[in-house]
Amino acid sequence: MKTFEFAMMAPALTVLFVLSWVPFVILIAMSFAKVRTLGGVSLTFTGADNWSAVLGDGAIWASWARSLVYFVAIVGLEMLLGLAVALVLHQLVRARSVVLSIVLLPMFLAPVLVGLLGRFMLDSTIGLYAKILQGVGLGDDLLASPSTALPTIVSIDVWQWTPLVALILLAGLTAVPPATLEAATVDGAGYLRTLVSIILPQMKPIILVALLVRSMDAIRYFDIVVATTNGGPADATKIIPIKLYEFAFRFNNQLGKAAVLGLTMLAFSIVMARIFLRFFGERPSIAAGDGGDRG
Repeated sequence: MKTFEFAMMAPALTVLFVLSWVPFVILIAMSFAKVRTLGGVSLTFTGADNWSAVLGDGAIWASWARSLVYFVAIVGLEMLLGLAVALVLHQLVRARSVVLSIVLLPMFLAPVLVGLLGRFMLDSTIGLYAKILQGVGLGDDLLASPSTALPTIVSIDVWQWTPLVALILLAGLTAVPPATLEAATVDGAGYLRTLVSIILPQMKPIILVALLVRSMDAIRYFDIVVATTNGGPADATKIIPIKLYEFAFRFNNQLGKAAVLGLTMLAFSIVMARIFLRFFGERPSIAAGDGGDRG
């Protein structure tokens, strides 16, 4: 029976293997070669030259520092705000579906459109948000200043993707057994104590899903940055995906360095996934047993 099942899945597994592992092997080969695309693709083995050039480039390390700030900011803010929105929605009895539909609207927009919308709204001459900021004494163009460009892009990203985190966490909240919450209420636990000691531990698998979804997307995010600042001003928003794009499509014969950056981004994603799995991967011990026994 198992042989028959494997035979039925073999075509799909073969296609999946070809589509995933073959490009990965080619990417590794590119990272150790000089890639030429004129007159046909050709690889000239150069050893670890690409790796030494990339790892020894101070501008790339500066981009990694900005990427790390961007990563921590958007993942942290989206998780906190998403949890807050999910808790509010979970408490709603009437009109929950209507409110949820309104909250989810930003995530249905294409990231490029969100970036263009943010750029238009923050334009210092015609932007609505810019006029409001000028009215309260903040007249600078937020996307044109090196000190405010990255936080502004973070805010745009958080606005778009917090609803997705809220939707995932709301699903986790609805899965918490009501009997557990009732037992906590009978035992005299306040809302904050119930949230920290009972609800969040039981939501660890769902929190892990939200973290993985957003973290895997955050490290490679490209659209909003290109649509708003394109890495400027003064490289203030030039995160690693922008550097990879420059190596791959702007600089001549730099595809090998782009491959190195792609592999380092993959390694970073794997490390972050392992960290999240370490803290949220184990299923929590349900504390409801004690409360249920008391009941």
